[in-house]
Order: sequence, then C-alpha cells, then structure tokens
Amino acid sequence: MSVTGFGARLVEAVAARGNLCAGIDPHPGLLDAWGLDRDPGGLEKFALTAVDVLAEEVSVVKPQSAFFEAFGPPGVAVLARVAEHARDRGALVLLDVKRGDIGSTMAAYTAAYLGPDAPVRADAITVSPYLGFGSLAPALGTGEGLFVLARTSNPDSGALQNALLPNGKTVAQSIVDEAARCNAGAASLGDVGVVVGATIPAGELDLTGLNGPVLAPGFGAQGATVDDLRRLFGADLPGVLPASSRDVLRHGPDPVALRDAVRRTQASLTG
Repeated sequence: MSVTGFGARLVEAVAARGNLCAGIDPHPGLLDAWGLDRDPGGLEKFALTAVDVLAEEVSVVKPQSAFFEAFGPPGVAVLARVAEHARDRGALVLLDVKRGDIGSTMAAYTAAYLGPDAPVRADAITVSPYLGFGSLAPALGTGEGLFVLARTSNPDSGALQNALLPNGKTVAQSIVDEAARCNAGAASLGDVGVVVGATIPAGELDLTGLNGPVLAPGFGAQGATVDDLRRLFGADLPGVLPASSRDVLRHGPDPVALRDAVRRTQASLTG
C-alpha cells in the first residue's frame, strides 16, 4: 500500500509538469506511419521511444493495454517495461485497461496492476462500474488510483449512461456521486476519479462534489478543443487530465519532433 495516496501524488505531479495525460497507443496505423513492423519488435521500438520522451515531459502517461495485449505475451512484457520506464522517469502511469468484475476476479485484476508486487505496475487504472459500483471494492482503499467510467465520449454511450434511475439521477451522475463518497475527507484530491469525455454536452454532470481527478478523453484527434475543456470543467481545469495520444504520437518517430509536439500541447492548455 502506498504511503501517499494517488490523489496527493497526482497533485504534486501536475504542479510540477502540468495536467496533460499523454497516451501511448501502439495503433497499427501509427506503427505503419513510424515505419515499424506490426510485430513485437516494432511494438517495443514504438512504445519505448514514446515513453522515453513522454515520461520526462508530462505528469501522467496512459498506455492503452489492448494494443499491447494484441501481441500476446511479448506485448504484455513490453507493457510492463513501458510502465516501469515511465515511473523511473518521474511520470505517473495510468493504465487504460477498463477492468471490472466481481469478488475474487476483481481482486485478481487489482493484484495484476496495483501495488508494489503487481507484474504490470501502474499508479492508477481505468475501471468499469457496470456490474455495480460495489464490485470495485477490492480495488478501493489501496492508495492507488481508479478512474471509473462515468460519461464516455463514444456516441453509443448516452443511451445507457444518461438513463434515469428511480432516484431521478442519471447512471453517469450516480457513478460520479459514488466516487465522491469514496473521496470524502481527502485532504487534496481523493484517489477515485471518473472518466468524462471532453466531447459531451455541457451541463450533463455535476462534478462539484467529486474531490477527485477527471480523465477527459476526446481532446485533440477526437475533436475536443481547449475551449471545450474549459466549458465543461472550468477555466483553470482543476483536477482534470485532458488525454491526448494520436495527436502527439503522429509526430514520431523523431524524438525531437515528438517532444516539441508534447510541449505545444501542454502550452495550449495553459495559454
């Protein structure tokens, strides 16, 4: 268990490096664009080049597990190295795995990714609450971070996430409220965040009581702008991690071009 909770570590990291969350998504099209083979060797070259640059520039890196898993055991081994290298370079690792299950299975997912003995060690993971928020209990209270899917940016999400419960709240708002209860009393930010797409309409969610971080996918390639972020989350973006991956990664494999792209994106968030 961490001595300092994820929320407190995140506050320190963002103060030092800004709030950009840089994705590491080894999409087949990006491997092609970088002139790399679609094999474990190409994956490793792509991912380690990206993490060498990104993890020295941003507060949070977000590897997308699925693109590594697609290469089987060699890909998972690369993912473990990416997470280790990123942490060694001072970045927090938010592993995008979207896991969610019950009982001992959720406990096994927690052991796989969170804590000092995890084989693929991350500071935080994305999780799905759609077996009930209580199903996440094995991962709560570890001192590591959870980002719970609440209102995602994909077009099909609204029918489920905006459905009304008997108490009059939407499913998405109920998830935010459950996360807020987990964060009650945290001195800075709590460890339980939510995923809220940067492309959703303003006013759908009340995040004022969350006291936790917000992962905001959809920034950049998916169309959301800095103005959209500020419209949804406020002018100073407190606790918000805008996530960008392909918009930055397309500037590789040249490390200098990749670093310049990261810095331009960071500057746009503070300008």
